[in-house]
Amino acid sequence: MNDYLSTKRGRYGKFGGTFIPELLVAPIQELEKAFNAAKNDKGFMESFYSLLKNYAGRPTPLTEVSRFAEAIQGPRIFLKREDLLHTGAHKLNNALGQCLLAKKMGKTRIIAETGAGQHGVATAAACAHLGLTCVVYMGSIDMERQAPNVLRMQLMGAKVVSVQQGSCTLKDAVNEALRDWAESFTNTHYCLGSALGPHPYPEMVGHFQSCIGEESHAQCTQDLGKNPDYVIACVGGGSNAIGIFSAFLNDPTVHLIGVEAGGHGTQLGEHAARFQANTRGVLHGCYTVVLQDEHGQIAETASISAGLDYPAVGPAHAHLSETKRVDYVAVSDKEALAAFKLLAQTEGIIPALESSHALAYLMKIAPTLEKDKIILVNLSGRGDKDLPQWMKG
Repeated sequence: MNDYLSTKRGRYGKFGGTFIPELLVAPIQELEKAFNAAKNDKGFMESFYSLLKNYAGRPTPLTEVSRFAEAIQGPRIFLKREDLLHTGAHKLNNALGQCLLAKKMGKTRIIAETGAGQHGVATAAACAHLGLTCVVYMGSIDMERQAPNVLRMQLMGAKVVSVQQGSCTLKDAVNEALRDWAESFTNTHYCLGSALGPHPYPEMVGHFQSCIGEESHAQCTQDLGKNPDYVIACVGGGSNAIGIFSAFLNDPTVHLIGVEAGGHGTQLGEHAARFQANTRGVLHGCYTVVLQDEHGQIAETASISAGLDYPAVGPAHAHLSETKRVDYVAVSDKEALAAFKLLAQTEGIIPALESSHALAYLMKIAPTLEKDKIILVNLSGRGDKDLPQWMKG
C-alpha cells in the first residue's frame, strides 16, 4: 500500500471512518478481521488471482486508439480495456474477491446494491460460479434504464429487488442493502460495489481493484518503456479510478484526473459533481465529500450514467483531492454522449456511459496537449447496457 492510500483505523487523512448503527458493529468487525487475515494469506490471494485469470479473463489489454486520437487532435491515447473483462466491466474484480472472502467466512448468502447494473451482474456471476445465493437491490429508475442488466442478473439466478424509496437510484439501493444486512448478517455478506462505505470497505474494494493499476503499470513499462503522462478515469463511488490510480500515486510525473458526472445543469439536483461544491458530511458509513443542501440534507443527483449518479465519493478520493494529488473535474451528459458515439465510430469500441465521461474530458483537453505525451484512460466498462439511453439522448 502506498503512502497516499495507507489508512489508520480506516482513515484517509481526515476522511473515512466507521459511522454505523450498533446493529452493524458486529458484522463490520467480523469483516475487518477476516479481510485483514485474507489479504496476508498467500493461499487466499492465489485463489483470488486464479479466479481473475481463469474465470474473469485477466490481464486485460492496453489498446492504442489512434483514429480516436486523430479525431480529437490529441497525442497517443491508450485504453485499459476493463470492458473486455467477463461480464463487461471492472466490477467483477471486486465481486470475486468479496464473494471468495464471504465463502471463507462461512457465509452462504450475498446481497449487493447496483446502479448501472454492472456490479449486480458481476456479483450474480460470482455467486453462480462459487455456489452462493444472490440478492441485488436496485432503484426502480435504474432498473428501467438498465433493463438488459436486470435480465442478465435474473438469468444467472439472482433475485433483483426493486427499490422505490427516495430517488429510486443508487443511494436508495445502498440504504435497502444495509437494512437487509443488519437483519441477516449471520449467514449474509454485503458485497458493496465501490470504494466507499464504512471501513474496511474502501480499503477492501481498493485492494481487490488494484489489479487494474498493477497491470497497467507493467504494460506501460513493457510496451512503452515509461509510465503514462496522464491517467484519466471516471469517478462515481470511485472503484475503477482508485484501482488504476493506485499504481501511479507515488510517481509525481503522472498527472491523475478523475472525471465526475456534470449532469444537465449546475444547480444542486442537476448533477453528481461532488467536488464542485466540495462540502463534507457522512453518508453510508463514512465521512467524505458529499452533495448536500443548506440544511445538511443529502441532495438528489442527476446523470445520464446510472453508475455515476450518487451523492458521495469514496474517502480515498476525498483525501487525494484534499492533498492535490488528483485533479477532479466534471463533464456534462451531452459531452459524455458525444464521446460515447465518437469512440464507437472511430474505433469500433462502445464504451460505458460512465467511461465516456473520462473520454469526454480528454476530448476537451486533447488539442492543448503536446503530441509526444501518452494518455491512459481506464475504459471501465462496455456500453451495450447504455444503448437505450443513447437512443433517448
